[in-house]
Amino acid sequence: MIRLIKNGRVIDPANQIDTTKDIYIDESGLISNHESGISSFSEDQVIDATGCWVIPGLVDLAARFREPGEEHKGNISTESAASLAGGVTTVCLPPDTNPVIDTPAVVELIQQRTKNCHSPHIHTLGAMSVGLNSTQLSELGALKAAGCVGVSNANNPINDSQFMRNIMEYAASFNLKVFLNPIDKYLGAQGCAHEGRIATRMGLPGIPTAAETAIVARDLTLIEATGIEAHFCRLSSAQSIEMVANAQQAGLAVTADVSAHQLFLTENDIVNFNSNTHVLPPLRTERDRDALRQAVADGIVSAICSDHQPHEADAKLAPFAETEPGISTLESWLPLSLKLIQEQQLDPVTIIRAITANPADILGVPAGNLAEGSSADIAIINPETEWTFEPAEMLSQGKNSAFKSWPFKGKVEHTLVSGVRLYTCQQ
Repeated sequence: MIRLIKNGRVIDPANQIDTTKDIYIDESGLISNHESGISSFSEDQVIDATGCWVIPGLVDLAARFREPGEEHKGNISTESAASLAGGVTTVCLPPDTNPVIDTPAVVELIQQRTKNCHSPHIHTLGAMSVGLNSTQLSELGALKAAGCVGVSNANNPINDSQFMRNIMEYAASFNLKVFLNPIDKYLGAQGCAHEGRIATRMGLPGIPTAAETAIVARDLTLIEATGIEAHFCRLSSAQSIEMVANAQQAGLAVTADVSAHQLFLTENDIVNFNSNTHVLPPLRTERDRDALRQAVADGIVSAICSDHQPHEADAKLAPFAETEPGISTLESWLPLSLKLIQEQQLDPVTIIRAITANPADILGVPAGNLAEGSSADIAIINPETEWTFEPAEMLSQGKNSAFKSWPFKGKVEHTLVSGVRLYTCQQ
């Protein structure tokens, strides 16, 4: 248990704090205003954070830990270690496990396995439909009672508009937030890259922007009709941003997030058929990327997530179109976010809010801030450490990163969960 973090630059956007100060932690692992002398604590209970940033632990809206069902790709233990190395102290798991998170029993299974390892706080989204089959409603009330913070159908599209409306109305009766992955089941069904000149030149089947925007438009209409709170997951296009912005201005209770890799990579990065750039939604144009960055700056997109999807090596060895989409990103999420600051794209407070306080508010969980009485979930970062990202050194079981040999500046030194130091950088 750490009792004192001293001399660090504390950046806590939720409480409008950006100053050098000490943080005290009580015996229960909560942040305290106790200011007794440093001599009250033993040496191993004190962290000297001189020259470092002390921020709330990161809150991730979407990370696949692959357990249960796909432990050959990752498991709760390995991906928890990767989370902590990335400064992540709260994680939300989508429902596309095997078995699917469509019953309380699966929620309880994940909670039980979490107890067997050092892990961040783990929350789950329940499946909207049984088996994610998009035809039969799950017992949403039972899923909420079991601890699910919202409902989602992950990347399994629901193209039946009446069924989606039923889901929204059912979720509203239990005050459950609906998490929407806007994908049209039929537009670009066989695609693997953004439909445009680059995919055409490479001979790859495309996924048009309309595959996203058509469903965003449909869902916004249903959100207005049902009056629910909804969150759009992993938007990728400028047109989607414009529609969400208009909905927010009209007073709809709508939020949105973007994957960190979508703020850097574009369709240009697939030109060498690097299967680690095969993602869903696909990497789009530079114009789309720039619109996403601006949307984060403007608060239209309020959260940046990792969208962590670890894969075994074989999943990325086939020809590009036949590989499984997704990047292992828990350990590159924070460095990419810091890179936006260093490139003067966004300021530190905006970025830290987008990876801490805002996603916590979206999930409705007590995290993402350093207020007195809050759980001492803290990441301590040295913003001056220069290093090179190498997938072979990742703690995640999945080494499928698109950022091999990228230079980064800023590294996690320590990660605390409920006041307990669960990660310390060894380099």
